[in-house]
Formats: sequence, C-alpha cells, structure tokens
Amino acid sequence: MTKIALITGATSGIGKATAEILAKNNYKLVLCGRRQDRLDELQKTLSAHTEVHTLQFDVRDKKAVSEQIESLPKAFSSIDILINNAGNAHGLDPIQNGNLDDWDAMIDGNIKGLLYVSKAIIPQMIARKSGHIINIGSTAAKEVYPNGNVYCATKHAVDALNQGMRMDLNPFGIRVGAIHPGMVSTEFSNVRFKGDDEKAQNIYKGFAPLQAEDIADIIHFVVSRPYHVNIADLIVMPTAQASSGIVNRSL
Repeated sequence: MTKIALITGATSGIGKATAEILAKNNYKLVLCGRRQDRLDELQKTLSAHTEVHTLQFDVRDKKAVSEQIESLPKAFSSIDILINNAGNAHGLDPIQNGNLDDWDAMIDGNIKGLLYVSKAIIPQMIARKSGHIINIGSTAAKEVYPNGNVYCATKHAVDALNQGMRMDLNPFGIRVGAIHPGMVSTEFSNVRFKGDDEKAQNIYKGFAPLQAEDIADIIHFVVSRPYHVNIADLIVMPTAQASSGIVNRSL
C-alpha cells in the first residue's frame, strides 16, 4: 500500500529535496509551507510522479496548523510518515546582543512549531498503532558553539523531544527518530544572515558542504527500512567537518 508522508518546510532546502526523492519512490505527499507560489510549483512538478496535496501555513501558528491538517481530504488524511523539517536560525550574536524577535522566531518555529504539527498528527498514528516520525535536528543539538546560544538551545530541545516522543509513543508501535545534519548548503544560511548572500556563502567557502539531496537520500533510507528497524538518532556531517568549530577548508 502506498504510504503518505507529510513534510513541513517543504518549499526549499532539505524539505524540497525530500519531497522530490519520496515522489520518485511512490510515496503520496502532503507538502506544507508558508509560500503558496512555491507549493503550487512543487505540486505541479511532482504530480508527474505521485499524488500531491499542499497545505499553506506557518508552523508557528497553532490555530492554522490545526485547521489545515484537519482540512485534509480523506485520500490524504491518514499520515504514515511525519517529517518535522520546518525550522529556522536567525542571527549569530553573542547572548548579550541577541535580538528578542530572533529568539522568539527560533523558539516558536523550532520547538513550538514541531510540537503543534506533531500534536495534530500523533492521535491518528496512536489509533492505528503505526506511524513514523522523523525530526530534523542539527549538530547544534549535540554541541554548542560561540554565538549559537538560542539556536543551539532550540535544537537541544528537539533532541530531547525526539527522545521523549520515542519513549511515550513506544507502546503504540510508532517509530521516532532524528536526523542531525552538520553544514548543509541551502537557503538556511541566507535566512540566518537576513539576506546577506556574501556572509551566507562564506560559511561554505573552501570545502564541500553537504547538499540538501544528501540529507533527503538519508531520510528516504530511514523511512524505507523494515518496520522492526528504527533509526533513532543519526548525525551527518560533510567529510571536512569534525565539529561545529573544526572544518578543514582545504578539502
């Protein structure tokens, strides 16, 4: 039977690449994002491979999350795989100079948004006693780096939620796992540096970073394992990266 995957943050980066690889491997898709024009374009492209439904909302909007997921037509309403990919980083300031709006955006998107979407999907998985939740974290979930303070805190929270979710949902046969990417070249850095493309590109200068397709390929591998196999926690870095602070820029 064809499985249905719901992906948040599906209009760019890892989310978009994951939608593309799952579409080509016969998964039905529910694609969620803030930008309707990008959702429409993605639906048009991927409909050549599979059935696609889109939902336009910001994961930080609790009411919109609930209403949009409740609005799913019957053919898309039974979600087998939830990929909590939506998230953001804003600014790279020491704690004493941090912008309160940036902090709110990261806490609301990376933690509360993940919770809102999960809360809307989990009951149906419990009722069926099956399902698979993939939480996209970061190497920032495992270590802290200078000026990463609040972003690292939110990803540490994702790590804790992933572990707690796996424990709480274990009695219902629901698989829960996290994938923690290191340095991936996507629009993510452009958002962090608020549209400063030069700063964003300098992050990846001198080495080969991960690409969104690398993480998407891993997500496909994880969700396609036999049901008795749960990849619970996976850290993925480019070869040049040893930690958040150690990158070999001669590779």
